[in-house]
Amino acid sequence: MPGIDECLLEAMRLPGARGAAVVDWTSGLALGTVGDSPGGDHETTAAEAAELARLAAEHRAFAPEDADWSDEACPLEDLIIANRDSYHLLRFVPTTFDSSVFLHLWLARAEGNLALARIRLGEMAGRLVLG
Repeated sequence: MPGIDECLLEAMRLPGARGAAVVDWTSGLALGTVGDSPGGDHETTAAEAAELARLAAEHRAFAPEDADWSDEACPLEDLIIANRDSYHLLRFVPTTFDSSVFLHLWLARAEGNLALARIRLGEMAGRLVLG
């Protein structure tokens, strides 16, 4: 089972990958980073992405209608942010503790494949070992 570094290196092998991070959305801290960062600073990008993740994860408007809010697990799978030249894919990672971790992949729009990236990040999130 891969740890953070192995998972990030696997993410960077995806076509069009510019950068990747594992982020704790409660604190906004990057637990690991690789590649480039959209603003040039991985820590700032992690904090800003964490704000989006926290907003989506904590509000029922973005969850499935049948979400079990008594469970500690985040009811969301991922967030996709698209701009003119890239995609940001935030994939929530289920954990044995409070499930406040996500994978953030920055993907070039021209070279990347959003559907493939979403599938692969889902697989990585399921195998990721934190600790």
